[in-house]
Amino acid sequence: MKYILKHEPRSGCIFCKALECEDGPENLIVHRGERAFIILNRYPYTSGHAMVVPYAHQPSYEQLDPETRAEMMELVTRITGVLRALYQPEGFNMGANIGAAAGAGVAGHVHFHIVPRWAGDTNFMTSLSNTRVLPEGLEETYRRIAAAWLETEG
Repeated sequence: MKYILKHEPRSGCIFCKALECEDGPENLIVHRGERAFIILNRYPYTSGHAMVVPYAHQPSYEQLDPETRAEMMELVTRITGVLRALYQPEGFNMGANIGAAAGAGVAGHVHFHIVPRWAGDTNFMTSLSNTRVLPEGLEETYRRIAAAWLETEG
């Protein structure tokens, strides 16, 4: 319950607002690049669910310059390697939902999801009560991924 009550709904773009805060467990930003950043999903499908987001508030990739798109792909590649080493997933779901009709929760600010997956990682809780069960808390996930990210920069 603390997790749910801690975060009141805010107006405006969640990604743009996260950029205004100091990086840490509050804003969940793991890394800031020149044109894009990596942030953990506050409501993850699995542990390690990360997103790569451009600084530019645009609804689709077509509106981003080539340099931003290239940096985003490099960040996707690097965070995938970090997640693979840290969590040893058996696979990944990766992609973007462009527009509300496609399921975008933040339709105005395009972003790319990287979701580690394991055989059998879904269970009856999702089907029966629309609830996800994660093996570690979000703050612990942030701490582990941020530390592993820093090791790759060394």
